[in-house]
Amino acid sequence: MHVLHEENGGFKVGTVLAASDAALQVESPHGKRSKVKANAVLLRFDAPAPTELLTQAEALAADIDIDFLWQCCGELEFGFTDLAREYFGRTATASESAGILLKLHSAPMYFYRKGKGRYRAAPADILKAALEGQEKRRLIQVRIDAWVEELVSGTFPEVLRPIVQELLYNPDRNQPETKALERACEQTGLSVPRLLEKCGALPSSHDYHLGRFLFECFPKGLGFPSDLKFSMPAELPRADVAAFSLDDADTTEIDDAFSVSSPSPGRLRIGIHIAAPGLGFAPGSTLDAVARNRLSTAYFPGSKITMLPPEAIAAFSLAEGDARPALSLYLDVREDGFEIENRHTAIELVPIAANLRHHNTEKLDTAFPAGEVPADVPFSRELHVLWRFALTLEAARGKQPVLRERPEYTFRVENDRVEIIARRRGEPLDKLVAELMILANSTWGKLLDENDVPAIYRVQANGKVRMTTGAAAHQGLGVSHYAWSSSPLRRYVDLVNQWQLLALTAGKATPFRKNASELLSAVSDFEATYATYDEFQRRMERYWCLRWLHQEGIELMTGEVLRENLVRLDKLPLVVRVPSLPEVTPGIRVELGIGEIDFIDNELKCTFIGLHETAAPV
Repeated sequence: MHVLHEENGGFKVGTVLAASDAALQVESPHGKRSKVKANAVLLRFDAPAPTELLTQAEALAADIDIDFLWQCCGELEFGFTDLAREYFGRTATASESAGILLKLHSAPMYFYRKGKGRYRAAPADILKAALEGQEKRRLIQVRIDAWVEELVSGTFPEVLRPIVQELLYNPDRNQPETKALERACEQTGLSVPRLLEKCGALPSSHDYHLGRFLFECFPKGLGFPSDLKFSMPAELPRADVAAFSLDDADTTEIDDAFSVSSPSPGRLRIGIHIAAPGLGFAPGSTLDAVARNRLSTAYFPGSKITMLPPEAIAAFSLAEGDARPALSLYLDVREDGFEIENRHTAIELVPIAANLRHHNTEKLDTAFPAGEVPADVPFSRELHVLWRFALTLEAARGKQPVLRERPEYTFRVENDRVEIIARRRGEPLDKLVAELMILANSTWGKLLDENDVPAIYRVQANGKVRMTTGAAAHQGLGVSHYAWSSSPLRRYVDLVNQWQLLALTAGKATPFRKNASELLSAVSDFEATYATYDEFQRRMERYWCLRWLHQEGIELMTGEVLRENLVRLDKLPLVVRVPSLPEVTPGIRVELGIGEIDFIDNELKCTFIGLHETAAPV
């Protein structure tokens, strides 16, 4: 005797060697012997042979119309042998019964299992819904297969174009579009961005990096709402100064300007003038909501994304040829030693005589240390006074001048070509601006704290810098208070502090109270956003460094070993990992061979050539 029994969700056949009421010893067609529980046996038969039964049953099942079989069933539960008798109109053979069993088992949408060899037909409405779902899945799979074929051939399906960014930066693996893309990547051996680049859906590697940033940080686009409103303050006193700013050529958000006058012999009045957009709109306004959402201007080589709309920047930026609203800090100092005798804050209109640019004034960086004041540079005398004052301020903070600082780099991108310009930090004009900004931020931070006005401070203790609403020292700068207030056109923290300063100076109630939720949330959100923007800027600077190496056809570079296999290249703000670098002391300079450049992964392969004996370039 032979049996057909169920095992692990499938059906097996074998010959009975021994039997009891509870179990049977069965030998499979392959000779394997096993113990089968009696309640697992579905069918006992003498003929045909076990292997022939399965072959015949599978052939019969293939010929059975599943819809017709379902119609034969009725609504009650049934056994497969009973259905076989009804289907064939007679007592079914073992092969025929097994064929019905296989067909029932293969159609779970049509027939629900109710026990050993027993089933029940699915209700008509449920079956209809299941079949519609099955057809929908079939059509989706057809589309997936078609998309895969197009992608593998190098053609991007037009229907996928509206969701290119989602596919690149936030794919939903349950979506058919993502499944098609993943399958195409498997077949081509390409990553998603490289496959899309091959298919023409990704114009360039630059678009890939910029697109990720915009997708994550500006999902609603870069445009500003059309209903943003601001107003220009009326009846402000006009300052009796001729102020000037000093910035890079590309700067459009001119936050700060300076003035130098002599109210009496032996005395100087130095003015630090900060643009005052806080006079044009209030906290809680629609324009504030936009600034609060962006939190900072985002900079990257070749472009930037401003915190405020162009109209507001144009109205409040300290542009030459006009008098602009400003929050001014005046310092009365002795001319012979630059001792500060008095500090005064004013809200006023400041006439801006000139917007000086670094490339037109850079000769002063060498002239001032040499004791020269070139007459052909506008405001050179005032700049010389401010530089000497800055040296005094630096010394008062307990900071010793650094003889050799690392350079900072300016990237200029035009027509997809990049120029990288190195400029040594700590030059006289840089020091001038930096020290005056530190002075303004520390003075106003202390003023806010002394008057118990809530503000956002930047503090440093034990080497860690953080933002907080509690006043504390900034040990790295050597000041007791430090509240960013000098860049309200570009940083939301500065704008918040400016609103507090404007109210304090005007004798009005401040818009933010102590421990206000708006202040606390602004701190945490600003720090996170500022870090994200900074990381993106560094990533894009790295990208353009790689583009410069490719553009210039550089094959050899020198650099300084930082640690282990990390090397900082000369003349570029670029650190690379060199696996072939031997174990050398940090600070040693080496020569590297420039290898493969990957613009998608933003990586550069370098090989160690040898030690380089010369000193690092200044």
